[in-house]
Amino acid sequence: MISGTTGLVGLLGQPVSHSLSPVMHNAALEAMAMDWRYLALPCHGADLGRVLDGLQAVGCHGLNVTIPHKQAVASHCQELSPLAARLGAVNTLTPLSGNGWHGHNTDAEGFLAPLLDQADAWTGCDAIVMGCGGSARAVVAGLQQLPLATIYVAGRRPDALEQFLEDLEEGSNGSVSLHGIPLETQRLAAQLSGSKLVVNTTPVGMQGHGDSNAMPVDADLWNKLEPTTTLYDLIYTPRPTPWLQRGQQRGCQTIDGLEMLVQQGAASLRRWSGRNDVPTSVMRKAALERLKANPAG
Repeated sequence: MISGTTGLVGLLGQPVSHSLSPVMHNAALEAMAMDWRYLALPCHGADLGRVLDGLQAVGCHGLNVTIPHKQAVASHCQELSPLAARLGAVNTLTPLSGNGWHGHNTDAEGFLAPLLDQADAWTGCDAIVMGCGGSARAVVAGLQQLPLATIYVAGRRPDALEQFLEDLEEGSNGSVSLHGIPLETQRLAAQLSGSKLVVNTTPVGMQGHGDSNAMPVDADLWNKLEPTTTLYDLIYTPRPTPWLQRGQQRGCQTIDGLEMLVQQGAASLRRWSGRNDVPTSVMRKAALERLKANPAG
C-alpha cells in the first residue's frame, strides 16, 4: 500500500520499461517490510541533471543507473567511490546528507558473487573476457579480486583495447596479469585450452539484438571446450543463450547474467537501506517469475 510516508527508490535510464529491477526490488522491499517503492524512471540524457536535482529535492532514497547514463552520471556526483572513479561508470546513487549524490558501482560485486562460492578453484588459473566495453570494465575489476594468474581481454578495436588495459591496470593490486588479444578465432583458440573461465560481455546472442542464434566469434570454436571450463554470459534473455547451450552440451558449468543482475541490485539496496538482510532469494524468484511470464525480458 502506497501512503503519504512511502519512500522512493528507482532506476534511471532510457529505455527502462523492459527492466526486471522494479519487480525484484519491490519484492525485496515487501519482504523487508520497508515502506519504499522502486520505480523505473525513463530519462533522456539532456534531462539527466534536472531529473537528479528534482529527485534529490523530493527525498529519493537511492537510484540505480543503467544504459545510456552510467558514464555521464559520474559528472553529476559530488562524490565517487574509488571503484566508480576507476571504472568511469556509476550504477548506484545514494543521496548525501547535505546535498548531491554519492556515486558507486555495484556491477563488479554483482558479477563476482556467483564465482565466490568456489573462490579457491580459481587459484593460478587463466580467464578470458570477450569484449572491452563498459560491462567488461566491471567484469575485469571483479576478476582482479580472484586469485587468478592471468586475465586475457579480447577486443576488436586495438585502440579501445589499449585504453581499456591502461585504465584497468591503474589502481589494481598487480597480482593478476592483464593482457589484450584480438577478438578472433585463432587467438582465442590459442588461449582457450588453458583457461578455466570464459566471460562474454558482448551482446552477441541477446534476444532482440541481431541473430539470437549467434555465438561470439566462430561457433565451431566452442566445440573445443573442456568440461572443466566455466562459461559466464552477461546476457539473460534468452535463458540459456546459444553459447551457454553449447557449453552445457560440452559438460561445462554455465552462469548467465540474471544472477549478476540480482546481486548488483541487492548490493545497491544494502547501501540505500543500511541493512544486511536483503533477501536475494526473493529477488531472484521475482525476476525468474517475470521472465517466465515474459521471456522477452
